[in-house]
Amino acid sequence: MIKQLKTLFKSGIVFFVVISAIAGYGIGFPIEESFSFLHFVAMVLGTTLISSGSLALNQIQEISRDKKMERTQKRPLATGEISKKTALIISISNMVVGSSILFWVNPVTCYIGLSIIALYNGLYTLHWKPKWMFAAVPGAVPGALPGVLGFSAVNNNLLSPESVYLFLVMFLWQMPHFWTLAIRFADDYERGEFPILPVVVGKERTIYHISFYVFAYALLAIMAPFFVSFFVAYFVLMIPFALMVVWEFFKYAKSTSEKAWLPFFLWTNFSLLVFLYAPLADKYIRLYMDVFRYQ
Repeated sequence: MIKQLKTLFKSGIVFFVVISAIAGYGIGFPIEESFSFLHFVAMVLGTTLISSGSLALNQIQEISRDKKMERTQKRPLATGEISKKTALIISISNMVVGSSILFWVNPVTCYIGLSIIALYNGLYTLHWKPKWMFAAVPGAVPGALPGVLGFSAVNNNLLSPESVYLFLVMFLWQMPHFWTLAIRFADDYERGEFPILPVVVGKERTIYHISFYVFAYALLAIMAPFFVSFFVAYFVLMIPFALMVVWEFFKYAKSTSEKAWLPFFLWTNFSLLVFLYAPLADKYIRLYMDVFRYQ
């Protein structure tokens, strides 16, 4: 049953959401304030519950399409291992409890969490994804909010450069991430009757569209000092990863190998972790250096 629940909750995506929120929490945390472990754990737990509930609801909404796609046919709802009613109860319970916890953390954080659910399960899943080949672009908005959610738990200035950076880096990352995966599984998405970009315009044209987001994503990382703290990790990690993502994209775009997508896909995913956590590391490295200097 644990295996089925992990699949129902899309645990890999939940993990990514949570670590993005943690990065946002750390970047937004005012260094002059005392750290509350209970507050931090509540943010993590609330984020885990609302994201797992939302992703479970997504599977309920797409159960008929999942049955048609080889990649999703073994999901517990598609196979009947978990009933639709049981999944719905679990999904709603997780979202209600998670939202309540986030409201205790900070009402603004709760509202952001509810906005993610409304955008992802409402507009994206029900309207954009089944009908529009560019659904991934507005659909990237809820996917770009976990970092801002974590930030809001400790900082209400959501228009600050740090918060804007957290949103933009996760927003720009999603198109290369999703469309590269969509190219790889284009036949599967076609069987599921999703009019995603590679199904409608083909691989070459999709790579053309990916290029705009790859260059913007790498440029944002290079311009990170305009938004967030920078120090050692910026030069050691962020700049090299930004250049490697662009390099791997060119290799992917020019290659005819069926496996060429994987290195670019992996570099893109690892780069997001670097772009989220390098500013956090630099923030506290700089703080430590300043404290050491004045001792």
